[in-house]
Amino acid sequence: MKWTGVIPAVTTPFEPSLAVDHNLLFQHTSWMLENGCTGLVMLGSLGEGATLEHDEKVAILKTALRASEKTGTPVVAGISSLSTAAAVRLAKEAEGLGCAGLMVLPPYVYSTDWREMKAHIAAIIRATKLSCMLYNNPVAYKTDYIPEQLQELAQEFPNLHAVKESSTDVRRVIAIRAILGNRLTICTGVDDAIVEAVAAGSSAWIAGLVNAFPAESVALYELAMAGKHQEAFELYRWFLPLLRLDTVPKFVQLIKWVQEQTGTGTARVRPPRLELVGAELEEAKAVLATAMANLPSIKSTPFPALQQA
Repeated sequence: MKWTGVIPAVTTPFEPSLAVDHNLLFQHTSWMLENGCTGLVMLGSLGEGATLEHDEKVAILKTALRASEKTGTPVVAGISSLSTAAAVRLAKEAEGLGCAGLMVLPPYVYSTDWREMKAHIAAIIRATKLSCMLYNNPVAYKTDYIPEQLQELAQEFPNLHAVKESSTDVRRVIAIRAILGNRLTICTGVDDAIVEAVAAGSSAWIAGLVNAFPAESVALYELAMAGKHQEAFELYRWFLPLLRLDTVPKFVQLIKWVQEQTGTGTARVRPPRLELVGAELEEAKAVLATAMANLPSIKSTPFPALQQA
């Protein structure tokens, strides 16, 4: 697959019982694709993958694949687990279902040296022919895949095509380019660094606030890629307070709350996460109120009333 454009890290909607709401998931993913997104990343951190059972993950991938049929856009399965065996199993099933790519995460909880972390990643990539993107997020997962290690993996695995770079340091984009050239596509995984990352050589955005603002996200990405610096800056200045919600520990709760307030989802999360209250909620309200009062004029397809998929 081509790792390009704005690819949402899709949130997982839940019913009041906290079962996965597949009707809303279908509507939400279809709507983001209609607004110019170029793929779907399912089961990631924002998708609360750590709280999902294996069968739920498979069912979510099936729903996303149905939603993508109309546009022919790729569906990417986030591969994360406590164990290497469980991660390999999901990778194989994702390929069998028809997913176009994998987002490969380090193991949950356990972070150690390069030998063990490489073995985990290698086992997943080796188990499939799908195009793979390594997810590097040392802030969240305490494992940092440095450029020299990415080079080693790229030399061994032809189907490693991309890296989702979420170290929060845009200099890492340049460091990867210096060592690997164009061997790997660099995808930005931190919302409030997208314009800087594109300038440094990133060519795709695995985005978070796109779940509520897909047209605005696509417009910002396209302006940055086209080198239209002033126009990009104006849109970025409006968007930044919202994009920064993607960079804090409660980013899942915040983004899903924004979805609920904009009529594009619900705020429900699975424990141990809890919905926002108190000062955090008030701060989020202030950020969103300012953004909505100055909403840019960008053509978009409105979110439909929830229908049966």
